[in-house]
Amino acid sequence: MNKDLIIDVRESGVDIALLEDKRLVELHKEHPNASYTAGDVYLGQVKKIMAGLNAAFVDVGAGKDGFLHYLDLGNRFLKLQDFVSKGISGNTDGALTSKKQIPDLQKNGLISDVLKQGQLLLVQVTKEPISTKGPRLSGEISFAGRYIVLVPFGNKISVSQKIRDVEEKKRLRRLLLSIKPDNVGLIIRTAAEGRSVAELDADVKSLYAKWETIVNNLHKAIPPVRMVSEDGASTVMLRDMLNEEFNNVYVNNEDLYNDLKDYVKQIYPKKEDIIKLYKMETPIFEQFGVENQIRNSFGKVVTIRSGIYLVIEQTEAMAVIDVNSGNRTKSSQDQEENALMVNTEAAIEIARQLRLRDMGGIIVVDFIDMDKSLNRKKLYETLCEEMRRDQARHTVLPLSKFCLMQITRQRIRPVVDVEVSELCPTCKGSGKIKSSVNVISDISHDIKFLSQEQNEKNLTIITHPFVYAYLTKGFINKPYRKLQKKYGVKLKVKSSNDLSVTEYTFLNSMGERIEL
Repeated sequence: MNKDLIIDVRESGVDIALLEDKRLVELHKEHPNASYTAGDVYLGQVKKIMAGLNAAFVDVGAGKDGFLHYLDLGNRFLKLQDFVSKGISGNTDGALTSKKQIPDLQKNGLISDVLKQGQLLLVQVTKEPISTKGPRLSGEISFAGRYIVLVPFGNKISVSQKIRDVEEKKRLRRLLLSIKPDNVGLIIRTAAEGRSVAELDADVKSLYAKWETIVNNLHKAIPPVRMVSEDGASTVMLRDMLNEEFNNVYVNNEDLYNDLKDYVKQIYPKKEDIIKLYKMETPIFEQFGVENQIRNSFGKVVTIRSGIYLVIEQTEAMAVIDVNSGNRTKSSQDQEENALMVNTEAAIEIARQLRLRDMGGIIVVDFIDMDKSLNRKKLYETLCEEMRRDQARHTVLPLSKFCLMQITRQRIRPVVDVEVSELCPTCKGSGKIKSSVNVISDISHDIKFLSQEQNEKNLTIITHPFVYAYLTKGFINKPYRKLQKKYGVKLKVKSSNDLSVTEYTFLNSMGERIEL
């Protein structure tokens, strides 16, 4: 599979499109003034203890207070708090080298026994604000690199379960043990498999530098304040996804181009040449077909090339996807076989839509009914296989007897929503417009106002051709003549195809438009 990353830098932010075999599968939007980003570390202050929720609201300095549950404090929270209290007073070295035995936090404790209102603490954003909710916070600080995750005050070296080779696991543990800084734990990521000690050491040093930034600045920090920011979205994607399948990374901004080139040179030197600066006049998304795919992939109804279509309804609590066969039927197949073919094609598109829109939480899919359990099993396996490409944590449950499938997917940030439709200027999104009787009534009221209140005695009205035909119908008793007589004005009627049925405009005797 070939992968391309297209990065569009604008004044409003950075849009990042991931293409797999030229097909858009992920779209990320990075706003330059975003209040919170997942991975940011803050020195915050407890604003309120919610004993009933066993949680606290923490002010991290950007509008909405963050939510911190007791279970998200982490078992090393007491050690971290000891470091924070000493670090604020300027004794960070003492906190890092202290031999004091501090127990792990109990799993079934009460947050009111650990935190007090006004207390200062280090927290990390794990979920960005969604809808009316503030960010979700964690007291378990960690820094992710390409090969390693560094955990302050941890003391273990853990290896990703996706690394199957036992000898490779032993080699990686041995290498990391020789380069591990004091008072930190390390988690070895899947990408570390086969890497040299020099590459691993460079990653560890880069991550430890972030922790040192907090250590060195804690004593002069005035809470609430951001202590460390996560890397930009484009850098994070390259950090987590860059492999042999990547062909090109196109970016239309020279500064970001240089930053990405330097970063890839550090983490994957042989892939340095895939970073390319886009200089053509045609917008970058248009040049690579991204703009067209966005228009066809977002919105309430998503059509698949074979005629099948999905109806996607997003609510605050969950998302519902309805599968419809459209005109996808073959007379040579029975209903069960046709349903399986439709559902299979829909499942492939659904897996793509979840990644593309970054949908999270609970997703319920209503597939076309199938009677055979074997076919339901095939469909379940197909969707599971497609979802393996998804980096977000997810769970797919087997189909129920009603052919409903439940999916849970990690929610870190708001759903990506691209508006591909416009609000109807006539019905304002209601799906209904005023009746013709109401339009004539509105015109009559406006003529009365202009003639009696504004003393306009010579008016021209411009309307849609349908309304024009109604006002001028008949030979003697034309409706507009009745209005002339009723309100004592001289009235001319003209038509314009540029107006909708319910729109009209008045001109005065000088031919100037009258604002109502």
